[in-house]
Amino acid sequence: MSSSMVNREGSLGERDPRQAHPTRPAVRGGGTARRVASALACAAALALSGCYYYGYPVPGMAPASFDRSFSAAAGAMRDQGLTISVEDHRGGTIVGQLGAGTVTATVRQQADGSVRVQFDATGARDPALIDRVSRGYDARMGR
Repeated sequence: MSSSMVNREGSLGERDPRQAHPTRPAVRGGGTARRVASALACAAALALSGCYYYGYPVPGMAPASFDRSFSAAAGAMRDQGLTISVEDHRGGTIVGQLGAGTVTATVRQQADGSVRVQFDATGARDPALIDRVSRGYDARMGR
């Protein structure tokens, strides 16, 4: 193709070297705005694709509080017929007797915020007593 072409008036003239195609006029300034809009659309799509909604926490699945655990331990001991002789909330200790046996519950707040409950039995004639207290505690905690 030669460098001359027919202009709009129908006469032969020189082709404008800035035109990309001989029949289409050159567009100026639209490329930058289009690139910025495309970049913003891509950034928005990437940002929104990284968002995830976890929903509401499931009831009963929250970590146990110290107070709730302490009350559940004392209640579980009472449910099994133990007479509570010590109930030291501040120290986290519950002591109960049943006949010649003693059951001690120790409730401790862990560094990570969780609560640890431990049951110990001494002198109990019923070897299943500690197991029943532990199951009673789990039931009171909704487990």
